[in-house]
Amino acid sequence: MWERTLQDLIRGLRTNKKDEAKFIAQAVNEIRQEIKSKDMELKAGAVLKLTYLEMLGYDMSWASFHVVEVMSSPKYHLKAVGYLAATQSFGPDTDVLMLTTNLLKKDLTSSPNDIAISLNGLSHTVSPDLARDLSHDIIVMLNHSKPHIRKRAVIAVYKALVKYPEATPFAISRLREKLEDQDPGVVATTINVLCEMVRREPRGHLSLAPQLFRLMTTSSNNWMLIKLIKLFGFLSPYEPRLVKKLQPPITELISTTPAISILYECVHTCIVGGMLRQTSGDSLAELCVTKLAAFLQDPDQNLKYIALLAFAKIVPTHRDLMAKYQDMILSSVGDQDLSIRMRALDLLSAMVTRDNLQSIVQQLLSYLVRPESTPFPVAAQSLAHNIASSTSDGTGPILAPTQLSSYRVTLVQRLLTICSHDTYENVVDFQWYLSVLLDLTYVASVKVGDQIRDQLVDIVARVRGVKRWAVELMTRLLRDDTFLANSQEEGSCAEVLWAAAWICGENSREIAEPQKLLPHLLQPAVSLLASETIGAYIQAAVKLFGAWSMELSQDWDSGKIQGVQEVVDALISRLKNFTSHPEIEVQERAANAVQLFTFIRADLASFRPEDSNVGLPVSDTGQHPAYPKSLLLINPLFSNYELNSVSVAAQDSIPVPEFLDLDVWIVPPPKELSMDDAATANDTQEGERPLTKKKVKNKGKGKGKERDSKVEIIKSHGSQPDHIPSPGPSETEEEKLEREKASRSRRLERMELRRHDPYYIPDRPYSAPSADDVDSIPVVRLDDLPPLSQETLYPSLLRDSASAIPSEPFVVDKNGEMPEGAVPPPPPSLKPPTPPMATRSTVAAPQVPSSFPAYVVDEQIPHTSTPEPIKVKRAKKKGVSSAKSRRTVAE
Repeated sequence: MWERTLQDLIRGLRTNKKDEAKFIAQAVNEIRQEIKSKDMELKAGAVLKLTYLEMLGYDMSWASFHVVEVMSSPKYHLKAVGYLAATQSFGPDTDVLMLTTNLLKKDLTSSPNDIAISLNGLSHTVSPDLARDLSHDIIVMLNHSKPHIRKRAVIAVYKALVKYPEATPFAISRLREKLEDQDPGVVATTINVLCEMVRREPRGHLSLAPQLFRLMTTSSNNWMLIKLIKLFGFLSPYEPRLVKKLQPPITELISTTPAISILYECVHTCIVGGMLRQTSGDSLAELCVTKLAAFLQDPDQNLKYIALLAFAKIVPTHRDLMAKYQDMILSSVGDQDLSIRMRALDLLSAMVTRDNLQSIVQQLLSYLVRPESTPFPVAAQSLAHNIASSTSDGTGPILAPTQLSSYRVTLVQRLLTICSHDTYENVVDFQWYLSVLLDLTYVASVKVGDQIRDQLVDIVARVRGVKRWAVELMTRLLRDDTFLANSQEEGSCAEVLWAAAWICGENSREIAEPQKLLPHLLQPAVSLLASETIGAYIQAAVKLFGAWSMELSQDWDSGKIQGVQEVVDALISRLKNFTSHPEIEVQERAANAVQLFTFIRADLASFRPEDSNVGLPVSDTGQHPAYPKSLLLINPLFSNYELNSVSVAAQDSIPVPEFLDLDVWIVPPPKELSMDDAATANDTQEGERPLTKKKVKNKGKGKGKERDSKVEIIKSHGSQPDHIPSPGPSETEEEKLEREKASRSRRLERMELRRHDPYYIPDRPYSAPSADDVDSIPVVRLDDLPPLSQETLYPSLLRDSASAIPSEPFVVDKNGEMPEGAVPPPPPSLKPPTPPMATRSTVAAPQVPSSFPAYVVDEQIPHTSTPEPIKVKRAKKKGVSSAKSRRTVAE
């Protein structure tokens, strides 16, 4: 019979590519027959072919026992095939591993070749049971006479300690001896193993520091030096004395070594080991930064990446050293490598201070400005351009990475994060920053309009001194018809128009001629915007008209009424176009505005000025004012209260009144009644039918009268019989009238409460209270409303130039407004950080993403436990039949 070898199997796979599954199925059937043979050579060949098929993804777990048989062969070349198949196919759940314990013990005491392949196989297939049973035998191999056996034994010891850590105290002493081994390969292997062990548990290996320090100062092997330096990077945070001991040799290595890998490991060890935080760490930090700066100019992208990564770790302690390399770092923002661009942005986010914020932001903005008529490419177009440029003579166009939409989104978001860090801590000139936000609106060309909108609203609410400049910029944006026409394009940032309308409406007093802005707010093209933006436009138009009409009332003459009527007619005409908008919010605002302006138009039409009152205030004439009173209708609706930012802790800081107990019922539940009592009470309460006694049959003689009396009281007074006096035999006429009046008032009160109860359906509709019932008329007190001040009614006509530079620095309201009598909020450690709140409940403040990944901390706020279930028992009265109703008692 002719058997296929591994070479034949490979040739067959190459020649049967069209029908590979059929060929492999046939080959597996042949292997199943061959592997059952008693000929060990044939069995080993079948295992070898099966191992190759397992590399292609086919399962060979069914042949695990046959693999163990081949491993036990006395011939070395067959044993090697068995161990190869075991390392390839055995796993922690392989059931035949327990059969290999004695086999491995035997091979570990055999010839050096058998020991070598058994150690190799054990390193891949070790399990917790094998590690426990063979750890002593493996540690003994550390003293073998052959260096290659000792190297393999060191690796096998590490694999066994991972599965069986209890053997670590016995093994660590032997591994320490291997640091003094005569063979450099054994020493290097031991250092590699110790590096992994120290990384897992640094505190338990501090005693190795003297030997490791001696090796670091005497060794010339670069790869061994890299591992030794990494080892000290793990140990230094747990032993402060190591920092002073390591600083001289580390400084010498940084200054003299030509190996870039050693240089980076030295810098990294200085950072993680805390050497730069020492009093003498400034000179070492300057040396590290100087060496790393050379990597930024290297054509190797890997060196540039690790330099930016190390810079980001040095910045928290030595930010001033990065100033001289700011231009080099900013040039990496436009690098072709995405990973380098992201690391550069992370570094810039950490470098920002009050002094360099404007220069960094301006240079980042320059990357967003693109040449005219340059469309943004999709991924396929970018790949095609790069392939075309690489296959040509090298002069083809290469797309700039800042033209990719995904990177532009990241760049804009990082820019907003840099400026808004810690509630605009680094922003000195808010007029400049508002101009930056407006520039971003035009040049971003990606979907970041909602984030720019939130920051605009937040700044105007927090910084009072910048409101006039903000209004100036927003009026320019609202008058830009080109921006409005392009609002439907992708990445147009049209959401910023919401902020523009909101800011102009809330600060309408800052606008010299508000009426000129009204046509821009209600032009037909506005209907193309989002519904929430249209609603803001309508609301802003009403506020602007209110501010303008207030100004007109201060300097009124009869010649202005025609102009006001024209403006009102135009507003009504344009607002009616929005009353049929698909969104109900837009419809409601437009309809309300139309009704307001219709009333104003009617008042203007009926206004008849008197010549004697022209120019005189109301108090001088004692008659009607010389201007239409409807001019003062709108402005007081929006200007009575000052708009302030709200603190994030305002809700939590409201104190609970002393008289308020949140653990008791606000409306106590009704008392539990028996079935007969409940039915009787319902008959009276729902329909208010005449009182009739209901007889209750009881076996006792006195119980029937007692029950009749109880039912009558419940019928008269609802579910609270304890509070209503029962009629007595000596009741006078006055007492009877008083009792009936109390009963009637309680009944009316109960009916009034149930009138507004959606879950209560009465038998007949409620009757309205009598017109003569004066007590039922509600009294509304208006004492709490603040009076309209003279300043509110008549604001000053003087306006400073919005572009004037403020004489005093801007003041940012970081905390926000707190309620009166607020108590201190709970400690921040008990609550996760909350982003700053907006100025209104409908406007969310920008949530600033962190430049670096945030730590995930579990909430430590205690949660209310689930209440215990209510146990229901049925109390059965003695002497009562089971057919009668039982009273349910809830405990």
